Amino acid sequence: MELQEAIDFIDHPNLKQSKPGSWADFGCGDGLFTYALASLLPESSTIYAVDRSYHQMNKDFYPPHVDINFLLADFTMPQLALPGLQGILMANSLHYVKDKPAFLKQLKEYLKIPAYLLIVEYDTQRSNPWVPFPVHFSLLKKLLHSCGFNNVEKLRTRASIYDQGNMYVAMAST
Repeated sequence: MELQEAIDFIDHPNLKQSKPGSWADFGCGDGLFTYALASLLPESSTIYAVDRSYHQMNKDFYPPHVDINFLLADFTMPQLALPGLQGILMANSLHYVKDKPAFLKQLKEYLKIPAYLLIVEYDTQRSNPWVPFPVHFSLLKKLLHSCGFNNVEKLRTRASIYDQGNMYVAMAST
């Protein structure tokens, strides 16, 4: 996926709020969705790009109006030093979490109210080495509601190039 495709995929009016805020990208990888999110957030926002493997973030893709800070950490471990977040992005990372209910309850501790959770996932029930604990949309919706998230909405879908069925992006709020 190219950067503009990622921007178009996750775009939502809630991301373009007038006030700057702090977001985290849990499992940021090489930063594709971090840069997409940064392109959509208001000026003076901050993103904490969190991954357990070191990734050199590409300064060429940094939008000049958003501060991106890379944190070398396992996002599944409790007590990351993060401020009250306006939102969390998880693009192709929730499927690595085995105990999703416990994780999602822990995740809420990072969020201030109101806040958003933006999820990009494969809409499949079949696990494989790259998607060990899949979370198709109907399961995600049930999980999020049971953990106190509201307004769970599937924003859009697209075909996956990895033969995993479709990918979807969903947004929920606290």
